[in-house]
Amino acid sequence: MALAARRSEILAAARQLLEAEGEDALTMRRVAAAVGIQAPSLYKHFADKAELEEALAAEVLAELSALVASWAAERGGDLARIARGYRRLAAEHPGLHRLLATREAKGAPEPGAALGPVVGGLDRGRAAWAFAQGMVDLELAGRFPVGSDLDAAWAAGITAFEAGAE
Repeated sequence: MALAARRSEILAAARQLLEAEGEDALTMRRVAAAVGIQAPSLYKHFADKAELEEALAAEVLAELSALVASWAAERGGDLARIARGYRRLAAEHPGLHRLLATREAKGAPEPGAALGPVVGGLDRGRAAWAFAQGMVDLELAGRFPVGSDLDAAWAAGITAFEAGAE
């Protein structure tokens, strides 16, 4: 099998393990077994687990950036709808969200850039992305105080970004 094809297969197996069983399942040995090779063979494709995770994060971030750009175009700049889509996506794929929050993805496109036209520029797009990432981090970790209105917190943040985009 060609190196590029095997690398893609390894990334797909890592993603599936992460999604199905969580971060603890993402070991070189488990990924190798999922692909049907011995763990030392993985090192032909990735120097170590950190590089594998970075490559997976870059792949997911590129997909997410394209999705955010698509949402921004399709939804006419409706930041509330974009945020709901991202919030739902993160809830459905918490392992991937945590990976993005904890791993570098060198060279990957950034979703903040896709949000720039919606909220009034690249810096504001990055800030809106950071807001969404932070909100989802807190939500997935259950870190909002009891009785907090998450929807109200999201709405307040979105309103603030929309107000500055005009």
